[in-house]
Amino acid sequence: MRHLLTGPGDAGAGLSSRVGTARTAAEAAAGASGVSVRELRALSELRRACDLIDQTWSPDGQEPLISVSMLRALVHVGNYVAGAFLGNRLVGAAVAFRGDRGGVLELHSHITTVTDDMRGRNVGFALKLHQRYWALRRSLPTITWTFDPLACRNAFFNLVKLGAQPVEYLPNFYGAMADGINAGDDSDRLLVEWRLDEPRVRRACTGALQDWNVDALRAEGAVIGLDADPQGLPLAGESSGRVVLVRVPPDIEWLRREQNVSARAWRRAVREALGGLMTEGAVVGFARSGWYVVDRTDPDARRAVP
Repeated sequence: MRHLLTGPGDAGAGLSSRVGTARTAAEAAAGASGVSVRELRALSELRRACDLIDQTWSPDGQEPLISVSMLRALVHVGNYVAGAFLGNRLVGAAVAFRGDRGGVLELHSHITTVTDDMRGRNVGFALKLHQRYWALRRSLPTITWTFDPLACRNAFFNLVKLGAQPVEYLPNFYGAMADGINAGDDSDRLLVEWRLDEPRVRRACTGALQDWNVDALRAEGAVIGLDADPQGLPLAGESSGRVVLVRVPPDIEWLRREQNVSARAWRRAVREALGGLMTEGAVVGFARSGWYVVDRTDPDARRAVP
């Protein structure tokens, strides 16, 4: 099967080198995950996308996160709505719209979701690389989005697998959310920038991952700003080192369901530790074992992470 990416505005052989490379990377990611990724335009497909989003975010009949009419309007004025298909079955969807922060045009990715049975097969990676190709074709150099800093798997995916860079800690950004994932918790978010043509992003899009080894960082002088105590509750440490490590729980969704008091304690602790450190320096990485790596020495490091 050939996983060709198509859409309006494709200049064919006239694509610039960087856009052509982005297309190749996107097609490779789709092929590796066994899906095809394309933009959605027909009302029937937009309804399927809404249904898939609701399965993730509103499984018990809560207020839908987005409507078919909103998707229709977004597509009509040139925004991004795409789906990942396994055969004829929609197994992933992504929604993004153009934005302007401080006079700089960007694409803001609002929702990306994948069916439960396809998680772990890099469908989300394929969707994001398709989104990157779409943005570069339209001369949008950056994609932004927000994610819950307590979500360990999302942090690894966003910061390591994609090479995105956190730029701002946003306390309770959406207000309390009663959907199937957030369960009434405060909606603290990290705003990340995905600078689509930077070297670290280009490397990440080829599958090259930067490994962050906590033991090695500790041996080099990193200090622990936030850890877990023997009961799994957050334990504050020190924040005076050049490099500070901030732990998050391995599965915040389970904590919200089973130990809500603990989940709320982690929310407060990470807000204080990570949110405070980001006013002084930059998050430069994330260890798969659940640690943010913060460099306090240069507040502008976020603009120069290799």
